[in-house]
Amino acid sequence: MMHTRRKFLQTIGIGFGALMTASFKLSANTPKLQKPNVIIIFTDDQGYQDIGCFGSPKIKTPNLDRMAQEGMRFTDFYSANSVCSPSRAALLTGCYPPRVGITKVLFSKDSIGLNPKEITIADMLKDHGYATACIGKWHLGHLPEFLPTKQGFDSYFGIPYSNDMKIDPKATLADDVKFNNGMTEQAVRTQQPKKNFVPLMRNDKVIEYPADQSTLTQRYTQEAIRFITENRSKPFFLYLPHTMPHIPIFASPDFKGKSARGLYGDVIEEIDFSTGEIIKTLKSLGIDENTLIVFTSDNGPWNLKNGHGGCALPLRGFKFQTYEGGMRVPAIMRWPGKIPPEKVCSEVAATIDMLPTIAHLTGAKVPDDRVIDGKNIWPLMSGQKNALSPHQEYFYYRGTKLQAVRVGKWKLRIEKEDELYDLQADISEKNNLAKQEPEMVNKLKAIMNDFDKDLKNNARPAGKAG
Repeated sequence: MMHTRRKFLQTIGIGFGALMTASFKLSANTPKLQKPNVIIIFTDDQGYQDIGCFGSPKIKTPNLDRMAQEGMRFTDFYSANSVCSPSRAALLTGCYPPRVGITKVLFSKDSIGLNPKEITIADMLKDHGYATACIGKWHLGHLPEFLPTKQGFDSYFGIPYSNDMKIDPKATLADDVKFNNGMTEQAVRTQQPKKNFVPLMRNDKVIEYPADQSTLTQRYTQEAIRFITENRSKPFFLYLPHTMPHIPIFASPDFKGKSARGLYGDVIEEIDFSTGEIIKTLKSLGIDENTLIVFTSDNGPWNLKNGHGGCALPLRGFKFQTYEGGMRVPAIMRWPGKIPPEKVCSEVAATIDMLPTIAHLTGAKVPDDRVIDGKNIWPLMSGQKNALSPHQEYFYYRGTKLQAVRVGKWKLRIEKEDELYDLQADISEKNNLAKQEPEMVNKLKAIMNDFDKDLKNNARPAGKAG
């Protein structure tokens, strides 16, 4: 494994010996910071079961399994939507997606994005003295006014939307842009854009087109290690939303063909290795004990029969759905000395809780001029005795429609018919109890109607270009 790590670091442009030598010198002199560093690793369409410690029978994830052993695994952790753009808006703003006007997947033809007037985790922490970086898939608006550098991030490196999309012919190209696959600037400006040909950006300019997707996970890791190393002596926030395993999936040559789960497994195992390298970097720099790491997914997996999609078992459903498999996601949190090791939390928590929780931990100010739906879940994360979920209800939106609510063990889902499930006894949502429990159905419908009405009366608009 040491050889593999050395080869990986060399591949991504970091000399193993140089890094370790510098690390040992730094670790002895690095002061313990009062403000913790925060890293959020956000995968794309990774299924609930697609980590060893969540039950994957074939995918090997030793680093994530160790992260769970050294921290806490959340079994009832939710994204706020079952597709990309809304789930990312929710994570960064602490709000259900319709609250901030991002209710659908954004494409390169769209002229909307996350409103710059919204306060993201990055905005909040940057105002609190943090260095901030977004590395990976953005997908909250590709136009200049919506990019990460306009949403609280000091720097951005990544793909502005999903990797199966197309370039905007009006995209700003860097002077030294690298063209692959025979592309030219003239082709970008005049030819019909090709599906799966996506731009790699640095800040607000395209630096490579089409991006070599087989090396994205490696290059994201390189950027992450560089950012951490450069900001080791001050508090930082790193948001690392991986492009993978959204389709089309790619793994680098070092990982391709290695997993018993096929190419999808290769992709997850490379992300696992990347996570391990980030943790090793924190340890080598002496800042591991001052860094909170959150690992989770944006939503459930694709329902594919070709082996390129993930697995949400034992949950029902997939991406695009408000069954548990579409929105309940794997989550692991680690902070040595602060989050107790080898713990499992089965209380309801969610990505919308990250903003208020991080504010609590860093001393930053939660926005008080607008509604924030997330709650502080530090009592859960820190393993406080008898700590309960701060969510009396948790809501499942699909687009602008409120389709489901969870209250304790009960979940009501309304689409073609009323569906009532006891998630404590029936995690797979197989036994519809709606006809047996009409009073519970009516009670939950009333809760849904009241919340949805209030949300829509206090909703804020998406940003519009121009």
